Amino acid sequence: MPSAPPDGEPVPADGALPASALAGSAARPLGFYLHVPYCATRCGYCDFNTYTASELRGSGGVLASRENYAATLADEVRLARKALGEDPRAVSTVFVGGGTPTLLPAADLGRMLDAVRTEFGLAPDAEITTEANPESVDPAYLAELRAAGFTRVSFGMQSARPHVLRVLDRTHTPGRPEQCVADARAAGFAHVNLDLIYGTPGESDEDWAATLDAALGAEPDHVSAYALIVEDGTQLARRVRRGELPMPDDDALADRYLIAEERLGGAGFAWYEVSNWSRTRAGRCRHNELYWTGADWWGAGPGAHSHVGGVRWWNVKHPGAYAQALAEGRSPGAGRELLAAEDRRVERVLLELRLVDGVPLDLLTPVGAAAARRAVADGLLRPEAYATGRAALTLRGRLLADAVVRDLVD
Repeated sequence: MPSAPPDGEPVPADGALPASALAGSAARPLGFYLHVPYCATRCGYCDFNTYTASELRGSGGVLASRENYAATLADEVRLARKALGEDPRAVSTVFVGGGTPTLLPAADLGRMLDAVRTEFGLAPDAEITTEANPESVDPAYLAELRAAGFTRVSFGMQSARPHVLRVLDRTHTPGRPEQCVADARAAGFAHVNLDLIYGTPGESDEDWAATLDAALGAEPDHVSAYALIVEDGTQLARRVRRGELPMPDDDALADRYLIAEERLGGAGFAWYEVSNWSRTRAGRCRHNELYWTGADWWGAGPGAHSHVGGVRWWNVKHPGAYAQALAEGRSPGAGRELLAAEDRRVERVLLELRLVDGVPLDLLTPVGAAAARRAVADGLLRPEAYATGRAALTLRGRLLADAVVRDLVD
């Protein structure tokens, strides 16, 4: 059964947005996030809105099926076109995430992209990304994605060590992600990312270094490295609670981050967000930058979140309920909120401080500005950036980013 929606005001049946959300929209980039909620198996650490075949069986019927999904999502893209009215913007980024998007045929991902292209148009330099499970693609599949217009692919590698992958319930064979990078390059993808996770119980510094070396050996142009978070309600959290596995250790996580910075920096990668490194500026994930800078995006799919001009909303979570709403000509939105100016200011500080260029000091309150001065003295913010009117993290500041943010948003 679908879980209860978050608090918020109702979304109009036609998905209409207030005029204030569209004011000045031509000056902001517009992106689309397309959510594919299907997975072959559930990873023990994952709390994303995803469903295996057994979880959907008997719940949602034909409406929740993979076979109908591309057409259903295209219906929401058409609803977005009506809701955004005469908005003239071509879409600058599309990101297909999940779940495991590549459980669907490549042609279905192409149809979803075609819906965006038909209704809105794509900017000439649009970045079109899909996430991919290494075991769910082959050279022919990747070639079909490239022919459909995808420009970037992100593979979930997580680790190169079999015992670490087992704890994470990942099913791919070590070495398979590296082969996928080569296959993607052969298919014509200029931009390829590898997602890594550090801090898994049982992982050593040597395991993590070996994972980084394997990732670098594959020669992607982008690497994302995330500390493992034990999310409530996951199988991993239950195993930790039962004492089968230890909680990730904060000091070990900091050590792994420093190893990542050393290895990636030594290979010519530069960080541009706390958990993301790229070889070149062109290799950065522009879609994620759109999130981090508070631009506009429409999230299509079950449980997807959207933001346009200070209005944020979220869809119903269950694929059956999502499809039912669209079949009846209704928005699948479960609730929305209009962000006040102070909410938007706080979100800018929270998100932009994680970026290499940091956040403008004039966004800080007097209390936050005083905290920024102390953070410079404490070696957490870069003095040269501060001198130009920005709060930007040092390497030590990146290790303590959450604490720095808490001080600066006051």
